Amino acid sequence: MEFKNKIEIVNRKARHLYEFVYTLEVGIVLQGTEIKSIRQGKVNMGDAFCRVVEGELLLEKLHISVYELGTYNNHEPLRPRKLLAHKQEIKKLLGRVKEKGFSIVPYRLYLNERGKVKLEIALARGKKSFDKRDSLKQKDLKRDMDRNLKYG
Repeated sequence: MEFKNKIEIVNRKARHLYEFVYTLEVGIVLQGTEIKSIRQGKVNMGDAFCRVVEGELLLEKLHISVYELGTYNNHEPLRPRKLLAHKQEIKKLLGRVKEKGFSIVPYRLYLNERGKVKLEIALARGKKSFDKRDSLKQKDLKRDMDRNLKYG
């Protein structure tokens, strides 16, 4: 059976601002109308970040729009959401975050084959301004090479 409802929301800004050291796929605890809004693609990951509070991994400032057909039971768009990961993984992330310059960044939100919402988070180190310029230069060179191959 082919999976047709492919939803994937990517935080492209994170790839530009951070260098990813380690990535991890985690589950996310959602309320009833949040999954419906995600299936409609109404998610903004621009300001989202992760942090560890009392041994739990929380996702902050992920904006999931209010479901239009929802009733008075609709969800809050910016509420903190719990992420589902093993304790060892959380301890590993927490140990690295305590080092200078590391943070946990949500990168990709998607539906897997079973219809469950998964979030790909990354342990990331902030890029310096010259690193950003270098990555933009590499991106432009790749685009020019692809253009030359296509049009000869």
